[in-house]
Amino acid sequence: MASPSKAFSATTLLLLAVIIMLLLPECHADHPVKKTSSIHHVVRRVGNSVVSLKHKGRPPFKPGPWKQGHATFYEGGSGTFGGACGYDDVVKMGYGLNTAALSAALFNNGQKCGACFEIKCVDSPVWCKPGQPSLIVTATDSCPPNYDLPNDNGGWCNPPREHFDLAKPAFGQIAEYQGGVVPVQYRRVPCKKQGGIRFTITGNPYFNLVSVWNVGGAGDVVSVHVLKGDNKQKWIPLKRNWGQKWQIDAKLVGKELSFRVRTSDGKTSTSWHVAPKNWQFDQTFVGSKNFRGLP
Repeated sequence: MASPSKAFSATTLLLLAVIIMLLLPECHADHPVKKTSSIHHVVRRVGNSVVSLKHKGRPPFKPGPWKQGHATFYEGGSGTFGGACGYDDVVKMGYGLNTAALSAALFNNGQKCGACFEIKCVDSPVWCKPGQPSLIVTATDSCPPNYDLPNDNGGWCNPPREHFDLAKPAFGQIAEYQGGVVPVQYRRVPCKKQGGIRFTITGNPYFNLVSVWNVGGAGDVVSVHVLKGDNKQKWIPLKRNWGQKWQIDAKLVGKELSFRVRTSDGKTSTSWHVAPKNWQFDQTFVGSKNFRGLP
């Protein structure tokens, strides 16, 4: 018979092993796990004792701090306001006309496509709409630099300026068009989306582009992986081609596909078996899950 001290040591080691297993990151799991909340109440039996632990997942994406910037507006329509991000029609894709082209300092070579911002026109009583209305916009386009003009007189999107070139219908909600350029306060906010993440596959059997859209939470995707067939295969990374269009050279035709998406706040969402074996190019597939923000 083991001594009480040895039995106690074995129990302690087993308890530590259980705690370590519970704290392993979710993203290492190879199988989908159903969750009901961000706090999981876990019960494990260790020896003759029952151990109750609470494991806390990543919190929802929260609004960031207010910052100072400026805003202008540009003409266009639902088929052009999503140009640099690869959103073919911002209205049909659920973004509406409350969209913005970001200056180079904010756009970050397309990484901020899909991010959401709250904007207020400030410090301009003549041009700001009364009551300081707040506007939520999605980043869907790029405002390129114009180095032939000074940063404070026409070169509004030159680095290091943090500037929003708003779709004209959006600008009109917070300021008078005659103002042209107005000072604003802005902050990152969660993107609230209905339904799952969307994946639209275009290309040909030897080159595939996957457009990732309708992304909630942080909204901006930083990595995409695809799984061909069952979960015994390896996840294949996609490369950002431009905006939120991701490319892969591997042949995907005839394979059931799963996608794993990671956003800038480190959260990961896996859409299992979202495309059947007989999927076709130019089809859109809807994942079962999405990221969430604060209500």
